[in-house]
Amino acid sequence: MTYPLTRTPGHAIGWLSLTSFSSTGSVHPEMVQRLVTLGLLAPERDAAGNLWFERDQLLALARIRRLRTGLGVNYAAIGLVIDLLDRITALERELRVPTSRRTGGSSWT
Repeated sequence: MTYPLTRTPGHAIGWLSLTSFSSTGSVHPEMVQRLVTLGLLAPERDAAGNLWFERDQLLALARIRRLRTGLGVNYAAIGLVIDLLDRITALERELRVPTSRRTGGSSWT
């Protein structure tokens, strides 16, 4: 009996094949492959070359679809828009941290 040294995505719980990912996300598999090519989705590949998606990629897909349909952003620009939105979120999160924790010093009070 042999045991794999690492877990392959297809055998891990919570991973979706290209077919199940596209049907769950209500997107044609060819569109999913285009989004992967553009770097907007980050699947894993198994030894056979099949794409496997973590469930959190469904959130990324929904975000892409909202930007495309809601704001009319083209697919080439969606990557830039997502990067900028993520930077804004990180900066807002940093602003919520008390000043003493950001600077490493103690509060004057």
